[in-house]
Amino acid sequence: MITKTFNVLILCTGNSARSIMAEALFNTLGQGRFKAFSAGSNPTGKVNPFAIEQVADLGYPTEVLRSKSWDEFTQANAPKMDIVITVCDNAAGEVCPIWPGSPISGHWGFEDPAAAEGSNEDKRAAFAQIRSQIQGCVERFIRLPLESMDIPSIKRELDGIK
Repeated sequence: MITKTFNVLILCTGNSARSIMAEALFNTLGQGRFKAFSAGSNPTGKVNPFAIEQVADLGYPTEVLRSKSWDEFTQANAPKMDIVITVCDNAAGEVCPIWPGSPISGHWGFEDPAAAEGSNEDKRAAFAQIRSQIQGCVERFIRLPLESMDIPSIKRELDGIK
């Protein structure tokens, strides 16, 4: 049986925390079945250090992480996306570019851990909590038999996860 690699684009406004962690989770837990990318509508230009800690805990190479614009993925030489997932309510409400190939889209809204206040330990705990929530959604999605599902079924499952 041939296994398809699904390209997944995870979007957030700043591309500094939630979308970065989701990218790493898909790439780590997906075991080659998924190739994930992340981007933002208004990228901050830097990855939050607490997100880097969470990604490092997964064993994901942190040196590849960068905050980038979703415009990179509208270019002719960009990878064709199969699935686009927004992970913050701001990005979900924005007018997204037209993605080549008309990928399946969904929304999993998570609180912004970068908005956490308090000590570094409080912030670390907020990031760990959101990473855990994202991980639960990613784990449910990657267990789906996508290769044998039609597009409406994948969309329904994607929307039912969060």
